[in-house]
Amino acid sequence: MKIVAVTACPTGIAHTYMAAEALEAAAEEAGHSIVVETQGSAGSTPLTGTQLAEADAAIFAADVEVRDKERFAHLPLVQVGVKKAISGAPGLISQAEEAAANAPAPATTGAPAGTAATPAGAKAPAGPGAASKVRAWLMTGVSFVIPFVAAGGLLIALGFALGGYQINLPEDAPLYESILEGGFDVGSLTAWGALAFGIGSAAFNFLVPVLSGYIAYAMADRPALVPGFVGGAIAVTTGAGFLGGLVSGFAAGGLVMWIKTWRVPRALAGIMPVVVIPLLSTAVVGLLMFVVVGRPIAAATDALTSWLNGLSGTNAILLGLLLGLMMCFDMGGPVNKAAYTFAVAGLTTASPTALTIMAAVMAAGMVPPLAMALATVVRRSLFTQAERENGRAAWLLGASFISEGAIPFAAADPFRVIPSIMVGGAVTGALSMAFGATLRAPHGGVFVVPLMGNPLGFLVAVVAGTLVACALVLLLKTVARRRDDGTPVALGEAPAEAAPSTPSASTPSATSPSATSHAGATA
Repeated sequence: MKIVAVTACPTGIAHTYMAAEALEAAAEEAGHSIVVETQGSAGSTPLTGTQLAEADAAIFAADVEVRDKERFAHLPLVQVGVKKAISGAPGLISQAEEAAANAPAPATTGAPAGTAATPAGAKAPAGPGAASKVRAWLMTGVSFVIPFVAAGGLLIALGFALGGYQINLPEDAPLYESILEGGFDVGSLTAWGALAFGIGSAAFNFLVPVLSGYIAYAMADRPALVPGFVGGAIAVTTGAGFLGGLVSGFAAGGLVMWIKTWRVPRALAGIMPVVVIPLLSTAVVGLLMFVVVGRPIAAATDALTSWLNGLSGTNAILLGLLLGLMMCFDMGGPVNKAAYTFAVAGLTTASPTALTIMAAVMAAGMVPPLAMALATVVRRSLFTQAERENGRAAWLLGASFISEGAIPFAAADPFRVIPSIMVGGAVTGALSMAFGATLRAPHGGVFVVPLMGNPLGFLVAVVAGTLVACALVLLLKTVARRRDDGTPVALGEAPAEAAPSTPSASTPSATSPSATSHAGATA
């Protein structure tokens, strides 16, 4: 078979490419050829028309809306979340085989060119549910926001590092004002800091409009961009902030989806996407945001900011503990993304506590891969050769705040690995909040430590959680190991080689190839 696939995750950093590699390996093992279009942060090379025409089936492994998915309309489709491709790629290849085998023949009449006819009485393939669609729309908006937050946050942090916190007060910073008026002192670090702060602040001003615009875009394509962006800008103007951007994005997308169902005269059809739909939807969304929901949402946003600012002591530590648990529960899945999105959203409130929340979330997200990497070094005998190799890569993944580096370990032994890293993440999140570490960038791991507030406290929290998670997973794996006779394997004892208990006529000799091929296998 020839299979085409698309992988895409909200951040476009890790899951996207790990899923592609897993699908390629599974397809090769099954004897098929596959071409994967990775719609990630590094850009993508679109599938060619020839590849699409020759394909027998398509796989979508995505947590966001797949771009230009109408290209695949003629193919039987398997559609899942991106994490499913990482942990269950062979199963997806099998589903693609089944979908291709059961696909109806192309229609000769009565169906648009490039589509497959559905026989009478045949059940149409089930698409994603309503909750999955809403989550995909939201994650699409978040995925487009993250680069703005990263660039803006790092530049603002750099500005503080160079010029001090006073550059946040333009009325008290003549250098900042002189830059706005066109003057710039090349030899002044404070001037460079003020410049970095100004550029970063400009990037931050786009957060809510971009979030709103791309939620609408995910729902209803390009015609929804204008009302989405305008609604997000109005949310900023009215003080509705992040929550207002969510409302305006979904409102704009839903409205455009409804308008696109209208039956209009042929003379109007050509101008609907570029004139009529943007005009009507923008007017309605703008009215909604200014008159109906903007102010109430602004009040809710103010309440959220006040609540964050009021967190201190035990409350802050408990919040850090909860966020640490969430970050380590599914390592890039819905629970992890919920905690991460909460932290990123807090950055738009300009709350000091929000900066400590971002630091706690990043610190906890670094623990799973680092803990498993350390575990493979401390007790190599408890892990397979493949896991040891994954452990070497997990050092860099963990240091870079890519929690997905622990997925291979969790998939192989979920009942021991996941609870262990959750405890470690909870310890890290609580300690980070207790130490008051702060962070303005939503990504970067150890590479943004120099720009953090209280970087030493951040690193201590990460190390403590990593040690706790490593110790727990080693303890659970050691207790679980047993010899064939049921007695426990002593700590430090090498795993027994797999061997038959008694020789028989059907048992290969010790020198036969089938026997020696298992040399080195762990119990």
